[in-house]
Amino acid sequence: MNNSSHVYIGLMSGTSLDGVDGVLVSLPDTDDSGNAGNAGASTRMQMLASAYLPFSPELRQQLMALQQPGENEIHLEALAANALAQRYAACIASLLEQSPATPVAQIRAAGVHGQTIRHRPELGYTRQTNNPSLLAELCGIDVVADIRSRDVAAGGQGAPLVPAFHRAVFGAAGACRVVVNIGGIGNISILRTDGTTTGFDTGPGNVLMDAWIAQQHGKAYDENGDWARQGQVHAALLAALCDEDYLRQAPPKSTGRDLFRPDWMAAKLQAFAAVAAVDVQATLCAFTALTIAADIAQHAADADSVYVCGGGAYNACLLDMLGQQLQQRGCHARVTTTDELGVSPNHVEALAFAWLAQRFTQRLPGNLPEVTGARGLRILGALYPA
Repeated sequence: MNNSSHVYIGLMSGTSLDGVDGVLVSLPDTDDSGNAGNAGASTRMQMLASAYLPFSPELRQQLMALQQPGENEIHLEALAANALAQRYAACIASLLEQSPATPVAQIRAAGVHGQTIRHRPELGYTRQTNNPSLLAELCGIDVVADIRSRDVAAGGQGAPLVPAFHRAVFGAAGACRVVVNIGGIGNISILRTDGTTTGFDTGPGNVLMDAWIAQQHGKAYDENGDWARQGQVHAALLAALCDEDYLRQAPPKSTGRDLFRPDWMAAKLQAFAAVAAVDVQATLCAFTALTIAADIAQHAADADSVYVCGGGAYNACLLDMLGQQLQQRGCHARVTTTDELGVSPNHVEALAFAWLAQRFTQRLPGNLPEVTGARGLRILGALYPA
């Protein structure tokens, strides 16, 4: 095992469309065995800086408009990609300001996710808009981007990619752990006691709750789940929400805003116009908790602990509902957040893309075929040199 380390940047802007999370991190080099996991790496991973930059209302509107077909969308995507690269560059500048002892020349690469605007692996593509060439020009740092496409080209879903990282930093001998990322979409990583890892997208995370509170109150999200907690779960509406083919599909599988979008929700709500808005919010929260809990109970009933990351980790109502749903299914895993493992829930995905950039620079695979369904291990990403 090579015990040297290199500095990487990870940038993540997810399906919540709220902004970009960035990390500057020193990662221990991994071996060349081809294993996507590197158990124990968390003990030598050193966070140097972190930053969050919200999207401007204009950029968020641009990106939101690209979530569905529209007129002149190639031109509009190009403009949004340029604006996004500028925002990424500002996030990198913030990271470097916080760590003056880390010169640009010491940064091996920046792993940049881009913003998903289409995810259609069943048609052979996934599209994360970005302008990594512009970002490399702005920052003078090697950029590793387009990280999902190679897995899709190999017959995989291109998502989730985080389970390999979760195994590397959160895996523990003799423990069955589940890591739940709740961004716009929810996904789980099951870290089994025998060292194997599985994972998939469970369905909506925050996307429907965010859309409903924005529609009803003009807020970006339901802070702490306080509004949802004031309502009552409507059983018939919950059953209608659960009547979705995706939820019955066997993994490997992945989803996104292509399916769980506002008009999907509007169609489900059409027969429930008399339900109070606050009760709709409570039911949407219960829907996210139920879909995650049902998948954990089915695929990891023996889990010791469930560690939540992403924005949903800060929704206390959602975490309470998740715990209740697990208990109802006979799964007694403790529900907590990745803070307990020494990593802030807001930093996990950005760290994952720094780790994926490291895998690329070392020419090591970043996917897990048993998770994505790809034909084999693949080196993920494309390089845009400084």
